[in-house]
Amino acid sequence: MQDQNIKSTLEQLFAGQTLSMSEAKETLSAIGQGLVNDFQIASLLTCYRMRPITGAELAGFREAMIALAVPVDLGDHKTIDLCGTGGDGKDTFNISTTASFVVAGAGYKVAKHGNSGVSSPCGSSNVLDHLGYEMTNDVDKLRDDLEKGNFCYMHAPLFHPAMKHVGAVRRGIGVKTFFNILGPLLNPSQPGLQITGVYSEDLMPLYQEVFEEMGSEYAVIRSVDGYDEISLTGAFAMVRRGETMSTYEPATFGLDPLEASELHGGNSIQDAADILVNVLSGKGTPGQTQVVCANAALAIQRFQPNRSLQDCFAEARSVIRSGAGLEKLRAVTN
Repeated sequence: MQDQNIKSTLEQLFAGQTLSMSEAKETLSAIGQGLVNDFQIASLLTCYRMRPITGAELAGFREAMIALAVPVDLGDHKTIDLCGTGGDGKDTFNISTTASFVVAGAGYKVAKHGNSGVSSPCGSSNVLDHLGYEMTNDVDKLRDDLEKGNFCYMHAPLFHPAMKHVGAVRRGIGVKTFFNILGPLLNPSQPGLQITGVYSEDLMPLYQEVFEEMGSEYAVIRSVDGYDEISLTGAFAMVRRGETMSTYEPATFGLDPLEASELHGGNSIQDAADILVNVLSGKGTPGQTQVVCANAALAIQRFQPNRSLQDCFAEARSVIRSGAGLEKLRAVTN
């Protein structure tokens, strides 16, 4: 993109207009290739703080980032990613990461994409690195992990070199930008199944539009009290392919609501790692185990959509009781 083109794009945005999907892709491609200066990047990010991003713009930005990413081909495996946007400020333990190993223990393939902590002291990358998972973009290693543990993990900075061109600007601005909501859409292996938790109700139709464009089998979820996952602290909203958004209660799983304090992730990476291992070992608290099984159940149901959530929840509980999830964790961290 020539300098005149980015100026034209900024003028378009300053005038209150939106970008088409192709325009958005071209713009972020130029940024990711280092063709746009920091002042122009800051102006672009500011525009999207002043008004909501559209589904077409988000889809175009995603296409640009995937095209610039380190490619990952995991073969013919049917895989799922469980992740959240982060940013809910709830300081929970690593629920989606723990649930991922339960799903893996049930025999399904998980290709998880994540990063270090955003709104909590310990993100998925932090806890997995602490537990001994090797962070790599070596596709052969990822395939090997998937074969032996039904799980592989892609630490976002190793797969998205384009982000180096926006890192300083994002840090300098110091507020959320559209890159915060791009993360769950940027799994470089592009799994066919996805569970994505969001922190804001406004993001649910936006993600739905992008996932429909991608052709994914997805579920977008948000607890009504603000968690970017099924928290079981109250009702949660969910939208899946071909459905309208619906609200569910903990009773959907045959459970009573949990207290927020039951989901606390501790004060350190060690605390977070201990909780993850304890849950997979069958030594977690009832609340910790229930919330992990609820999120794992939703992922299992994506593989087998004709099964009820209660049935899938029972399978997740069985995995924990058998130690199969812990076995998969050990398979990829030893």
